[in-house]
Order: sequence, then structure tokens, then C-alpha cells
Amino acid sequence: MKPEILLIEPMMPEIERQLDAAYTVHRFTSVAQLKDIAANIRGIATGGATGVPQAVMNSLPALEIIAINGIGTDAVNLKQARERNIHVTTTPGVLTDDVADMAIGLVLSLLRGLPGGDRYVRDGAWGDQPALPLGRKVTGKKLGIIGMGRVGRAIAHRAQAFAMPVSYTDLRDFELKDYAFVPDLLTLARNSEILVIAASGGGGSRHLVNREVMEALGPDGFLVNVARGSVVDEQALIQVLDAGTLGGAALDVFEHEPDVPAPLRHSARVVLQPHRASATVETRLAMGDLVVKNLAAHFADQALLTAVI
Repeated sequence: MKPEILLIEPMMPEIERQLDAAYTVHRFTSVAQLKDIAANIRGIATGGATGVPQAVMNSLPALEIIAINGIGTDAVNLKQARERNIHVTTTPGVLTDDVADMAIGLVLSLLRGLPGGDRYVRDGAWGDQPALPLGRKVTGKKLGIIGMGRVGRAIAHRAQAFAMPVSYTDLRDFELKDYAFVPDLLTLARNSEILVIAASGGGGSRHLVNREVMEALGPDGFLVNVARGSVVDEQALIQVLDAGTLGGAALDVFEHEPDVPAPLRHSARVVLQPHRASATVETRLAMGDLVVKNLAAHFADQALLTAVI
């Protein structure tokens, strides 16, 4: 008898084929769908942003493992998971490069106005309409990073190729040779020209980047978020962009995905992506493979490869 699992967020076709071969896979559509199968579901495969809705978790009495296809755990009730002895795994490491690449790509897109230039050419405006405004130089800009874990360090490493002085803030000083630790976020923002968020989500970091931080970054400063939308006070961001007290923002993540406020969608000061920093074929396959291996290890009563709980 194959173990029964619930697939909450779609994965790469190759990965889903492996899951279908090893398990009886129920693809999630609604909580009502679970009525007749809830007692048999022993595992969940889901994405980091989607996690496990509380109503779903409450309805699965036999749940043993939640395998997250990503590194975020803020959309899973970890306290309840611990109380119920439910294992939780993530896919750390394999998406670091892609997320860091996206952060640098957003910096370049924002400061050099790449999306606007693309539209200018596509719309036939080149040679017919007034020239686009000048962009901003990227090389040599002072870069601040919030969160100096795997992704933060990968971003810092890439920034060195652009001769960027790098400073960071985190819960502690990691004593990194080439990067300056700044314990106070406001000070980091004041001393940075670009501020990149690579911190974990969750209640502890909700609205960590508030209006005061954004105004400290200033009218010539730029904010980039490749972490979690909840880290930024989105309404405050809209206000400072409208007031011109922040130079611009590049966002891969949002507070209430997939809903993005109209002022952000329509702002010329903003570059947007639909939460796809890790969205490459290579990385999504590697992430999915780690999900498959964690599930297989659990059901074989072996040590989990990348356990959070």
C-alpha cells in the first residue's frame, strides 16, 4: 500500500512523476476535498510561500511530515508541528545562487531602468518620443544587506564584482572579513545606497523594513526584496515612493501574494517580479529532488536530509 500524500503546490513534471510513482498523491483543491481522505494523508509536499493553510493542517490527524519545496517556513505552523511531532523539511542551499542572481538582476534592472528601456523599444518610441531619463551607476554603490545567511553572503560575493562596499545587519556579527557588521538597521539604511533584504520571514521580521527605515535610505536610495513580502511594510513603501522620499524599489515578493497593490504595479519607480527568484529549470529540479528524498527517507524510517523539525 503506497503512503498517501497531499500535493498543495504544483512541482516540476519530472518531480510529480516521481511522487506519483512512490505515493498515492492527492492534489489539493480545497479543504472540502479532504473530507473523505484526511485520515489517510501522512505527508504534504508544498511550496515555501504557500506552506500549509491552518485549516488543512487541522484536518489531517495522521500527518507525519511536511516537505517544503523552498526555504521559507513562515507559512507553516511550526509550533503545532512540534506539538504533533510532525517533521518539517526545506530545500536549503540548492536555491542560493539563483536567489542571489535575482537580487543582482533586480539591482541592475532598477538602477539602469531596464524594463522601461525594453518597453521604449518595443513600443516604437525610440527615435519618435523623447529620450528616457538617465539611469544610475551600479558599480561602486554602497550595498547594505539585511540577513547574512547563505543568500545574503552569496549576494555580497556577487556585489564585490561591482566594487560595492558591503555592510550587513543580522542578529549577530559573523565576523566576516570583507563585510562590515552594522548592528542597527536604521544606521545601515542611512549608510547604504542600495538595501537588499535577504532575511527570513515570520512574525519576528514582519514590517522590519518600515517607513523610518525606507526614509533613512532616502530619495537617492533603492530597496530590493528577494526574501519575504511580510518583511516590508507595503503601505509605507507605497507612501514613500509616492512622496519621493525613497528613490525606488525592486520586489520579487509581496505581502499578500499574488495580490500586488495597484500603486506598485503602476509606479515607474518600481521593478516587479512574480516571486520567481528560484525559478530556473536547474534549481527547481534540484529543489524537487530534495523534497522527494526527504519524503523517501521519512517513509523508510531513515534520517531526514534537511530537517527543520
